[in-house]
Amino acid sequence: MAHTAAAQLPPDVAAKIDERVQAVLDQVQAPSASIAIVVDGKLAYLKAYGKSRLAPDEVAATTETRYAIGSVSKQMVAAAVLLCAEDGKLKLDDQVGKHLAGLTDGERITIRHLLNHTSGYRDFYPQDYVFPAMKLPIKPSGILDQWARVPLDFQPGEQWQYSNTGYTAAGLIVEKVSGRPLIDFMRERIFKPLEMNGVVDHDTRPLAAPDAIGYTRVALGPVRPVTKEGEGWLFAAGPLAMPPSDLAKWNISLINRSLLSAESFREFTTAAVVKDNPRSVKYGLGVNVGEDFSGFQMLSHGGGVAGSTTENRVWPEQRAAITIVVNADWAAATSAIADRIRPLILTNTSDAEAPPPTGVDAEVQAMFVALQSGQIDAAKLTPNAQAYFSAQALSDAATGLGPLGAVKSIRRTAEGLRGGLDYRNYRVTCEHGVVTVVVRSQPDGRYEQFMVDAAVN
Repeated sequence: MAHTAAAQLPPDVAAKIDERVQAVLDQVQAPSASIAIVVDGKLAYLKAYGKSRLAPDEVAATTETRYAIGSVSKQMVAAAVLLCAEDGKLKLDDQVGKHLAGLTDGERITIRHLLNHTSGYRDFYPQDYVFPAMKLPIKPSGILDQWARVPLDFQPGEQWQYSNTGYTAAGLIVEKVSGRPLIDFMRERIFKPLEMNGVVDHDTRPLAAPDAIGYTRVALGPVRPVTKEGEGWLFAAGPLAMPPSDLAKWNISLINRSLLSAESFREFTTAAVVKDNPRSVKYGLGVNVGEDFSGFQMLSHGGGVAGSTTENRVWPEQRAAITIVVNADWAAATSAIADRIRPLILTNTSDAEAPPPTGVDAEVQAMFVALQSGQIDAAKLTPNAQAYFSAQALSDAATGLGPLGAVKSIRRTAEGLRGGLDYRNYRVTCEHGVVTVVVRSQPDGRYEQFMVDAAVN
């Protein structure tokens, strides 16, 4: 069942969008999705699909349903910092130590480093699941105690590694210089002027009915309600929830450059430069910047918190934007949906997809095969990963993965570093299906994460 609130696109285009969204949801078994599309600088299409809640009573998703948007919140947090700079209360190149005492190398790391992920502070949330400590509340200062008062992962400005920790620090700086809670400052200076009236603080409390509850699953096992991160963990790094129509208003403000000054917008969209590889980074202040595969300028960010994923893409020159939210944290459904409806919104594009990189990792394949039988070598896992693979999780994995049959091939599709962990993504082709595997491992080789999702064809 779908709920439509606005439809200014031609009926044939709207029908194709609906078909493509529903096809992805059916394939990955996500409970619901909600989309907002901007064309010619105006909201052109809103639609919700599926169920925002499955139990105890099913609740249909509507276009007013709020979803947690995770790290897409970083765009607004970066904007809050820039507005403080416009007020003369800070400068982007202020030393962090000027505003927060006791952080590692606070005399060398700047606010700019925090916002563009070049500070060297280790990411406190590189996993794609809620590890045991995250189920308990924490103060943002407690996050800094554990991850920003320890040795750096690299020297400031020399590398780029995504770090939620940097945004925790940035949010506290906004609170200190403004004298107000971060959410109140953002509400007054961002949400109210843009009439984003549905925004709530998802960090301090879970969403209440009828808003979307988050869902997860282990491997291809049953869909289950997720355990949300404890209060404090999402502060400034991914604290917001809203209906997609509010994100569309934010996107329109970027297209029209109506909120930030010209200088602030330039800073917002200027990619970071790092010493180790000056041309490698395509990230500004809280936003990915650069060209998409068709050569169009694009501002984008994804978001993932427990039970919810978001994809937000803006093409300023085309005056277009796509927002996708899904109350499922597996299978990269939001990016798959965005990729499929993009050619219907922008001209001179195609549905062609780049071939994945090749590569095989024998240990990952062996661990995957073991999971098909509901087994895993605990000695290869960190304590957090051991906690993740409970008896129920292993049973779910066997239920979901066993029917896929023998592995035919495994290809590495991505790799890098984040939060002190090596990460690798794989595409695994079996006799009766294709899945993705996302692993994150410590320097000693033990796995902090080994997660299997459906692959979207």
